[in-house]
Amino acid sequence: MAADRKRPRNLPPLVALRAFEAVGSTGSVRAAAEALAVSPTVVSRHLDNLEKRLGVALIAPKGRSVTLTETGRRFHAEVARAFDLIDAATGELVKPVRQPLRLWCWPGLAVMRLLPRLPELEASLPGYAVHFHPTLARPDLNGGEADAEILYRTADEPRRAGIVEIELARPRVMPVASPALAGRLGRPPEDRELLFELPWIHELSSDEWRTWLHFAGLPIDGRAQERLEGVRLWHAHLAIGAAQLGQGVALANELLVEGDLADGRLIEIGRTDVRLGSYVLAMRAETQDDEPMRALADWLLRATKPSDDDCQKGNDRMQTN
Repeated sequence: MAADRKRPRNLPPLVALRAFEAVGSTGSVRAAAEALAVSPTVVSRHLDNLEKRLGVALIAPKGRSVTLTETGRRFHAEVARAFDLIDAATGELVKPVRQPLRLWCWPGLAVMRLLPRLPELEASLPGYAVHFHPTLARPDLNGGEADAEILYRTADEPRRAGIVEIELARPRVMPVASPALAGRLGRPPEDRELLFELPWIHELSSDEWRTWLHFAGLPIDGRAQERLEGVRLWHAHLAIGAAQLGQGVALANELLVEGDLADGRLIEIGRTDVRLGSYVLAMRAETQDDEPMRALADWLLRATKPSDDDCQKGNDRMQTN
């Protein structure tokens, strides 16, 4: 055995073997040339050199194409198996490149809802590297700037040609505050009048508060006008953070504050059922049936499913403290 291992291998050139294996697998010189990204002339030359080296006929003409001889078929089976072994051994050494899946998302939902759940998404997309981009900017999906986008769609949001949307959730929007701030006046959190005796926190503008008041059936009177002025905190998670610190009442949707309500860090002021918009997953129409997009949509539907009783749990906790 030792003597056999020391004997030099009598191997034909690997490039000729690759050409022969490709011809046997594809059934033609032209198809083999396309697979190897060379010209048919180069493939034919490799076949001629291989037959001369081995001293046997491996290929026989068949009309305008070629076929393997009986010797060629036996040799091809062994050569193909050898290349499979090399491919498998290489695969064990070389880590496969994971294709990126570029997902843009509104910052509040990204930071407060999806970020803790990202490992689950990565596990469901083993061949992909998730590139998660929290931003209020809108990607050019048709231009390939991103693969998918999660946005908060309101009634006046324009539709885009060639883009399909999947509704993920239509969460309640509610005023929330810290229990310490709300408890200063000694009123139950269900009392809507409490809202007009506490400062309000704003994001980009006071428009969301105005819209919410309208759908909640509450007046924009002098007390409301006074509270519609104030500091703008730009992002939802900043406004929610300020509410946690006792700086005022923030408008938040239930997906962003579900954990805070359940743990008692925030409470809802005045129980309402106002829904101003929906979170949707947007993607190019031609990709909606692709496996990674289906996996992404399934994960998002699970991740954005609200727990209906968390708001009441937070308020009940305040009343029992």
